[in-house]
Amino acid sequence: MWSSSDCILPGPPSRSNLSAADLSPSGLLAFASGSSVSLVDTRSLQLISSVSLPSPISCAFSTVTSVRWAPVPVQRDLFSSDLLIAVGDHLGRIALVDFRLRSVRLWLEQSCDSASARGKILGCGGVQDLCWVLARPESYVLAAISGPSSLSLYTDSGQLFWKYDASPEFLSCIRCDPFDSRHFCVLGLKGFLLSLKLLGITENDVPTKEFQIQTDCSDLQKLEGEGVATSSHSTSPASTVFPLYSAKFSFSPHWKHILFATFPRELVVFDLKYETALYVVALPRGYAKFVDVLPDPSQEFLYCLHLDGRLSIWRRKEGEQVHVLCGLEELMPTIGNSVPSPSLLTLLISQLDSTFQNMRTSHSDALLDNSELEISFDFNNDAFLRFKTHFISISDDGKIWSWILTFNGDEDCNPQTNDELLESATNGNQDLPPNISFEITLVGQLQLLSSIVTVLAVPTPSMTATLARGGNFPAVVVPLVALGTEAGTIDVVDVSANAVAASFSAHTSSIRGLNWLGNSRLVSFSCSRVSKRTGGYINKLVVTCLRSGVSRGFRVLQKPERAPIRALRASSSGRYLLILFRDAPVEVWAMTKSPVMLRSLALPFTVLEWTLPTIPSLAQKSLSKQPSMSSNQETNGTPDDIGTPKASDCKAVAADVLQDDASESFAFALVNGALGVFEVYGRRIRDFRPTWPTSSFISSDGLITAMAYRLPHVVTGDKLGNIRWWDVASGNSSSFNTCKEGIKKIKFSPVFAGDISRGRITVLFYDNTFSIYDLDSPDPLAISLMRPQIPGTLILELDWLPLRTSKFDSLVLCVAGTDGSFRLVEVHVDEKMTAQISYTKPPKEKFRPVPLCTPMLLPTPHALALRMILQLGVKPSWFNTTSTCIDKRPHSIPGRTSSSKDLRSFMIDFPPIGDPAVLEMFLKVLEPYRSEGCLLDDEKAKLYSSLVNKSCAARFAFAAAIFGETSEALFWLQLPYAMKHVVNKTATKSSKKHFEETATLCKTSSKGPSSTGFEKNGSLSEGQLRLMAFEQKDLWVCANERIPWHEKLEGEEAIQNRVHELVSVGNLEGAVSLLLSTSPDSTYFYPNALRAVALSSTVSKSLVELAVKVVAANMVRSDRSLSGTHLLCSVGRYQEACSQLQDAGCWTDSATLAATHLNGSDYARVLQRWAGHVVNIEHNLWRGVILYVAVGAFEEALAVFRKAERPETAAIFIMACRETLAESWSIDSENEDVMAVTESYALYQRKLVHLCMDSPPSFH
Repeated sequence: MWSSSDCILPGPPSRSNLSAADLSPSGLLAFASGSSVSLVDTRSLQLISSVSLPSPISCAFSTVTSVRWAPVPVQRDLFSSDLLIAVGDHLGRIALVDFRLRSVRLWLEQSCDSASARGKILGCGGVQDLCWVLARPESYVLAAISGPSSLSLYTDSGQLFWKYDASPEFLSCIRCDPFDSRHFCVLGLKGFLLSLKLLGITENDVPTKEFQIQTDCSDLQKLEGEGVATSSHSTSPASTVFPLYSAKFSFSPHWKHILFATFPRELVVFDLKYETALYVVALPRGYAKFVDVLPDPSQEFLYCLHLDGRLSIWRRKEGEQVHVLCGLEELMPTIGNSVPSPSLLTLLISQLDSTFQNMRTSHSDALLDNSELEISFDFNNDAFLRFKTHFISISDDGKIWSWILTFNGDEDCNPQTNDELLESATNGNQDLPPNISFEITLVGQLQLLSSIVTVLAVPTPSMTATLARGGNFPAVVVPLVALGTEAGTIDVVDVSANAVAASFSAHTSSIRGLNWLGNSRLVSFSCSRVSKRTGGYINKLVVTCLRSGVSRGFRVLQKPERAPIRALRASSSGRYLLILFRDAPVEVWAMTKSPVMLRSLALPFTVLEWTLPTIPSLAQKSLSKQPSMSSNQETNGTPDDIGTPKASDCKAVAADVLQDDASESFAFALVNGALGVFEVYGRRIRDFRPTWPTSSFISSDGLITAMAYRLPHVVTGDKLGNIRWWDVASGNSSSFNTCKEGIKKIKFSPVFAGDISRGRITVLFYDNTFSIYDLDSPDPLAISLMRPQIPGTLILELDWLPLRTSKFDSLVLCVAGTDGSFRLVEVHVDEKMTAQISYTKPPKEKFRPVPLCTPMLLPTPHALALRMILQLGVKPSWFNTTSTCIDKRPHSIPGRTSSSKDLRSFMIDFPPIGDPAVLEMFLKVLEPYRSEGCLLDDEKAKLYSSLVNKSCAARFAFAAAIFGETSEALFWLQLPYAMKHVVNKTATKSSKKHFEETATLCKTSSKGPSSTGFEKNGSLSEGQLRLMAFEQKDLWVCANERIPWHEKLEGEEAIQNRVHELVSVGNLEGAVSLLLSTSPDSTYFYPNALRAVALSSTVSKSLVELAVKVVAANMVRSDRSLSGTHLLCSVGRYQEACSQLQDAGCWTDSATLAATHLNGSDYARVLQRWAGHVVNIEHNLWRGVILYVAVGAFEEALAVFRKAERPETAAIFIMACRETLAESWSIDSENEDVMAVTESYALYQRKLVHLCMDSPPSFH
């Protein structure tokens, strides 16, 4: 048996999943629902696959509570997976799930009593949150919050090496610092903030620092006082104990040391360096509580999610860390929602779209100059270039929403006050400041299962009439499965696409029964009790038409009934319906356009089942394929033939002709164990008169609980686990015991014309397990599949999918799991009917309404081949597709791309590196994907077309971005600016201009907003690119912008930090004023006075220099390195001051000081040493190489790539440098390192070609 992750339709996410979701930099959404983790393409909003977390023996199923993408891009070693997700569940287990293998790759060690734990040891609890932290180059550590207050660190091999207990605090959220991947923080519900930095993977390599954010915890204390956190929740995570009390935070992507935190009633801006809150704003009046905070990656906006599903937008005032409310948007439209309304569980921002936004901004001239493009486009350039943010939201009704928030307005316009906005927002209107507007647009929606599945129904392939008003039109077997849910909706699943094709709100309570009426109508029922005192039930019966979408009730009564409906049984043709009541007669209905009750049967039935269509013979199959049939011929094709004594007789066709197609029969069992068969003919019900079995067949020791009927076999199962079958034509019977108690359901497997096996059944037991038996065998127990395991869930409902037409088709079970999911399970059998376990992927490909254009999903060799093609430059016309499933794409040109000509002609130029023949092989390998349009979607193709001829660095950035390597993409975007910086510094060696610029900058007062805002600084206009800043102006502006944030802070430590900031940016007057304000009683009075005198000195004499140097050295020895650097600055020893700051670990401050005071080689030495620290200590390869390039250390930059074993990156780096620098490129092509890189790149190409040829195309 085989269960494919591609054939799992997960149930809806719920609050028990703790809003577990994560969006990868490549645009793949992973979210938890029940015990499954599902993967969705956020561009086309299509479900890719789902993987269920195997449940332990002691638990029916686990609930996934946290998911986090592993920050590992497409590996260059060609063998590692790049689709790894860390998954935690409510049992405290953590697994690494590989979505390429669609299975768990590694279980992390669960050692609750580890000796390395800090403080009080708690038992293992549910996982609250996960985070990946960089420990060494290309090696990450997984940080996990388990239980209410336990923090654990795991190596990439799954070993626990560090643990921390924060009780009685409830830990809520964990995030990694975007400026330093070794640094991460953990936030608690009461404001406890823990800062950690990984220096290695041993217990002593994790220094910690604790902070306290002052917040209003009255609501939490009230919940604790009410006994919410009882002993039963002692190991439960915070979000389980307090589901509606949330504390979340995010690091600022623009400013180092700044983080944004939300508590239910507060939004806080916290500065880690100053260890204090810079800004606190209370929840606006009339707003629901804060749930989460998300900073915009590109612009200085904050997005706060509220409990009612609304999104508030906050903008930072220039020159301050004060955020002002700018707008409010609704993320849960009320139109068409059910009652009660669904809840929004989580909100995510797309990193990929932000990176694309940076590319458009950096190369806006290429987008606006269409004369340079090979293809002209039909789109609005203004709309294409303006700022937009892509959101993904998930609601608990199984919907995934895709939103685009567009910002329009003047960058110089600042909101005035919060009060005006808050007062208007309370009334539902936001009077936005002039020239500022936000527009949010729903651009897509994916509907998954709307609620937990309660019942399942598959259409029966009957050839009888299916129309409501009769007729003899053969029914078409449809690949649809209907699912009834707890919320009262009916979800119709298209199994060929593994997607919800339609959803109907038919009931207001849980659906208890569901049956197909032919292949286009559904009948369902729900039952609700009026009251426990008076009794009585309201039974609601509804017929739903799939074509019109209309649901109509029938058998509508004015008063409650005494008996509830127990089950529905519809005939295979859909003409007749049996309604079973508890302790009441069975009603027989004719399901015409207006259903009519035929009669009631007052017998003590336990189970009833209509006959399935008989097995068509080869002669019947050939007759049914005739283009036109007479009435007699059509009767030959009718499978509801019940007068044949033996269905296996080769003369069955002649006997079937004599049967009336309007009659159908059903078998039943009574309380006393008696069996019978009735036949319904028109409005009459008569005894079928079967050949009765021997008296020993009737057992009195077990009540019959399940039955299946397909002529000529009747199979029954009882509460003791006995299975009996009876041939109604011959009277033969037999039985056996399954060795299990309680049979819930029996289903015959589907058959095809000429099938020799007619007795294969699946049996569902009351313990939610199932088995498969072959009744044609002498020993059914020997030829069976006993208790097969389906990972992640037990079985609630099952039935066979009736789409088998030949022996080459697999048997497929439709399964509704106890975790609320729906899945297809393939059962492979050999000619002897023995069940075989198979892990082979089914040959039939999944139907996709639109191609899945996600390069990350390609097999790794093919993905790397596509990446190389994009890097070296392919003409945009290559992306034209010949697929018949797509209309002409917007970027297509007239005509079609022929694959018969020399494919190398699609490359924009002769590749300067590597073998051109290799590129042709790559193009051939990628041809199946290209022809189906599965490489790039329209937006990516447009962007690439605009960048392909711009520069090779732009192509490299695009290729890195679509494969989720954001840092590399930013590196390639900044590389041309870094190289131009080198060229400019080489051409202009005069320091006079630099001195004048510095003097101008130093005149800026520390009071009030800076005269040069970030919004006006071209090179830093995009927030992500600030991570790659290297120019003196950029570093100075960044430091100067932060000074006004701390003016109102008090305390000695805050003053010392402020003095340091002022000295770094050259504002000595401000520093002296601040130093002289020190109280005489302060322990800092004498050091501050000495610094004030030294800084106020305008004449540097040799004696003063010597004295200052001695004092500075003494201060460094006494751990006052910042004071010592200030003294060195006072006498112009800036180079030595920078070295002292670097020795003290203040690398950014050292760079700021150097940018203010140093020039030429002195400035370059500071940056070069900083680059070495970034590469070797912080393990940030891309940031370090940018710094090397900025100072002209190209050989060191090349050595970094070689040491990291990235031959292809080193090769394209040389290619970009040659293109940008031309004659200024200082490294000769005969250089030993360059030649080694070229040879390594050629070897990498040859290895990749072999792997590509050995890997067949794979479509998701």
